[in-house]
Amino acid sequence: MSDRARADAVYAELLKRQGERWVQPRVERTRRVLELLDDPQRTYRVVHITGTNGKTSTARIIESLIRAHGLRTGMFTSPHLERFTERILVDGEPVGDAAVADAWDEIAPFIDIVDAELAAQGDAALTFFEILTVLAFVVAADAPVDVLVLEVGMGGSWDSTNTADGDVAVFTPIDIDHADRLGETIREIATIKAGIIKHGAVAVSARQDPAAALVLKEAAAAQDARIAFEGEDFSLTEDRLAVGGQVITVRGLAGDYADEYLPLYGEHQGANAALAIVAVEALIGGGERPIDEGIVAEGLGAVTSPGRLQLIGIEPTMVVDAAHNPHGARSLATALDEAFDFDEWGWVFGAFSDKDTVGVVAALAPAVARVFTTPLPSERAAAAGELAAVTRAAGLETSVHDDLYDAVTAAREWAGESDRRAVVIAGSVVLAGEAIGLAGDEGYK
Repeated sequence: MSDRARADAVYAELLKRQGERWVQPRVERTRRVLELLDDPQRTYRVVHITGTNGKTSTARIIESLIRAHGLRTGMFTSPHLERFTERILVDGEPVGDAAVADAWDEIAPFIDIVDAELAAQGDAALTFFEILTVLAFVVAADAPVDVLVLEVGMGGSWDSTNTADGDVAVFTPIDIDHADRLGETIREIATIKAGIIKHGAVAVSARQDPAAALVLKEAAAAQDARIAFEGEDFSLTEDRLAVGGQVITVRGLAGDYADEYLPLYGEHQGANAALAIVAVEALIGGGERPIDEGIVAEGLGAVTSPGRLQLIGIEPTMVVDAAHNPHGARSLATALDEAFDFDEWGWVFGAFSDKDTVGVVAALAPAVARVFTTPLPSERAAAAGELAAVTRAAGLETSVHDDLYDAVTAAREWAGESDRRAVVIAGSVVLAGEAIGLAGDEGYK
């Protein structure tokens, strides 16, 4: 069997488990597997990231900056866009098929042991995400890496990734999402996310709603941890458009970083970069030593963020973005206005039925002129007609399509009628991944 076939077989085994949306506050099950494996997550330093939006982009910037220091890095993020090995990176590249298959062979006997223990207790077996977290920890230990950049799956305190002890806890903006699991108020959600702050660690946070900021300050004090906030302790002081991205100036915890090139669009990505810089200051020098200017330039200059304002075509211009909640949609709307010079945007829109589609449409409607709705390839998908009802209620001209190919074809034809038009594909991470794959298959110019 080829290594790719072995890795695909691992994913097939994971898919037999309860899915990522099936979450219980039961971190101790993951901890039990890791104990049997002699705690691989304790063999490297950890930067732990939570929040509502911007986690993956911030993680990628942090990872690139750490790697620019000459350290070997691992990264665990979710979800993936096209193939599950994208979730586990070693030195900036998706884990190799052989490495992930070998790690599976290593952990499989211990998964069986814990599953049997859970069954004897009348509890459900280990889930997709619990096992994937263990797999990522083992891959990182086997590599081995010096630092693992670790993105929370959902929440924080009871997420399976919280079996690792973060040297640095990073908080991107906290907003309402997964209200059925995390709570219906900012304070409730922030309380769960604050659980990643460990005793004596350093925490850094983006600008937060006052309720979230108070929770994070209280949690840091309880853990004898230091915490720094954007706007108070560090800031993005300037960002301006540049070819292929932007030039930013950041006031960090220990130094100032002027006129640094970031190959990502959107002011929110500049803010993510500022957060990433201070996270690395905290990791490398305890927040008391600036990062060498050459390292910052190298680390930021090498950053990529697939599925985040990613350009996938130029005739007409098409970008794809993983925005799937109102906060992300607001950032996207701002970026479309500030980073591009088009008069009209056509929006290819697909989403899951359990998302706040009304809020997403309200946030993005001011930036778009025409909508093309499509279903996602999932049982959880909202019907294209249901999405169209929401966009039409917001006053947007909308057409309904059977699949993404038809929606993109119609959007491209519409945009092709004027060189002042462009297309954005957004509403779901799954939609973003499907669009990237379609662009590759079709060879869009």
